[in-house]
Amino acid sequence: MGRKNGKTGSVAPIALNALTFGQGAEVYSCAADRDQARIVFGAAVRTVELTDLAERFKVFRTSHTIEDPKTGGIYRALSAEAYTKEGLSPTLVIADELHAWPTRELYDVMALAMGTRVDPLMLIVTTAGVRTDTTGQDSICYTLYQYGRRVAAGEIDDPTFFFACWEAQDLALDDERGHRQANPGYGDILDAAELRVQARRALTGGMTESEFRIKRRNQWVAATTAAVPAGLFEKQARRRRLQPAEKIVVFFDGSFNHDCTALLGATLDGHLGVLGCWERPLDNPAWRAPLAEVMAAIRELPKVYDVIEIAMDPFRWAQQIEELGAEGLPVSEYATSSPARMVPAWAKFQDALLAGRLTHDGDPRLVRHISNMTIKIDRLGPRPVKEHRGSARVIDLGICAVGAYDRATYHAAAPPASSIYETRGFLRLGDEWTASGTSSAATSGTSSPSPD
Repeated sequence: MGRKNGKTGSVAPIALNALTFGQGAEVYSCAADRDQARIVFGAAVRTVELTDLAERFKVFRTSHTIEDPKTGGIYRALSAEAYTKEGLSPTLVIADELHAWPTRELYDVMALAMGTRVDPLMLIVTTAGVRTDTTGQDSICYTLYQYGRRVAAGEIDDPTFFFACWEAQDLALDDERGHRQANPGYGDILDAAELRVQARRALTGGMTESEFRIKRRNQWVAATTAAVPAGLFEKQARRRRLQPAEKIVVFFDGSFNHDCTALLGATLDGHLGVLGCWERPLDNPAWRAPLAEVMAAIRELPKVYDVIEIAMDPFRWAQQIEELGAEGLPVSEYATSSPARMVPAWAKFQDALLAGRLTHDGDPRLVRHISNMTIKIDRLGPRPVKEHRGSARVIDLGICAVGAYDRATYHAAAPPASSIYETRGFLRLGDEWTASGTSSAATSGTSSPSPD
């Protein structure tokens, strides 16, 4: 959630409570630096001093430790140097402002250290932040955020992972609805008037927009420019689904052993629907796309829909394209790595999205892939790409959406197919075929109605 909504005051009692269960509990608050870690510890100390817990717990301010002599449990604030944390056995770890941790090293050390405990808990309290850490890769916080979104959406069934998030939709910076969405303490412990002042500062340059979005709107920002503004694509979700026998264009973007393989359909009036998505599990680096399953899904599509084209990126799939073409499927090659293809396709997609002409089925995978796309701008023009090579944030369904909309609008604008005789200038008169304007009946001065 956004800043100043009572996160610290909420977790300090949880830390003290954990000391009283069992024998030898180890509770640690960790942050990007020792000063930040001491914020939660300081709140716990105040809680002890202001209640009758002072009769039970011992506070050691110099070592930043609270001890429960009855159970032998300890609570300690730790700094970010991961190499000094080996050998700990935490029952509870409070990871404060995880978005600011420079790398994932400390998180991994503490998470692995919990292995000998029964029902340990990693409790993360944070605002959003920049998607990448100091290594240039996805930060551990953003990785967990993405995972949590997938759990909440039902894509992943993981009863060991709880995720709660208050984040603003894509509203104007001074829209009070956005303030309330990201801040559960708005108007209560968070002063509404002060937040309105900060919103005006963000609009007038007194505060950077990205800082306001992180701290007050709880929105993730990228080091590079996001392809689609936050919330814009989500607004175009509809209950509509692709219907059997409906005329559609299918787009395919495939991978054998990397990110994802995706199938997406687009109707001729610009509605998008996910037809298939095979995504590498986060814990399986050896994953390979199920080739037989993917090919079977493609072959099944013309039996369900009126498929007028199956556009496929040929990279590593040229043999499969040839096989499907030989079977009579309406396949075509569409190189998504080609700026000549993607620059105009992106311009068309972006214009339609901004104008509200493009809609989609609201599939959470499609929404996530679209939000992962960033813009590359060079002399060839703007086009959607990954934020950086090696990123775990997949964009395949997003690329499919751009390509499918491009091909669907092409077919929607194409004139209906006409007879070969019309295009070559021939007319049928009676039972004779003659060149246009040289009918034998006209030459002889007689006429008779054509039976056709």
